[in-house]
Amino acid sequence: MAGLAPKRLMKELTEIQSKGTPEGIVLLSADDMKEWVFLISVLGEETIYKGETFALRMRFGNRYPIEVPEVTFLATEQYQPPLHPHVYSNGHICASILGTEWSPVLNAVAICITMQSMLASNKKKERPEGNDRYVRTAPSNPKLTRWHYDDDTV
Repeated sequence: MAGLAPKRLMKELTEIQSKGTPEGIVLLSADDMKEWVFLISVLGEETIYKGETFALRMRFGNRYPIEVPEVTFLATEQYQPPLHPHVYSNGHICASILGTEWSPVLNAVAICITMQSMLASNKKKERPEGNDRYVRTAPSNPKLTRWHYDDDTV
């Protein structure tokens, strides 16, 4: 991997290893500087996701942090994407921070915190409108989807 990414990711990994991550966020794997997987749990008694843990995968390109990483919730035997109005059943996430609102000052942990917050504020477990159609036609990389951000209440 060339470019900005290796130095930035090494800095982030060193910080995670020395300071840890916020409560409810665990770095599960960072075997290379191209793909990391975090486990995310939503904190608090009021959450509809109490007791659930989700796996969030980040794939970093050579231009990270200038370019947003590819971020998806994993769908595996052990983990499923959360039922959420902004999360498709294939794990793709419609969130402005992963598109037009991305900033190079953000990092992997900030993405996890944002996803944790997005889940914590949700009041109803449901898939986005058009989930089945989107999943049938979606590109494998969610960054290739032209998202329309119109609902920041969940």
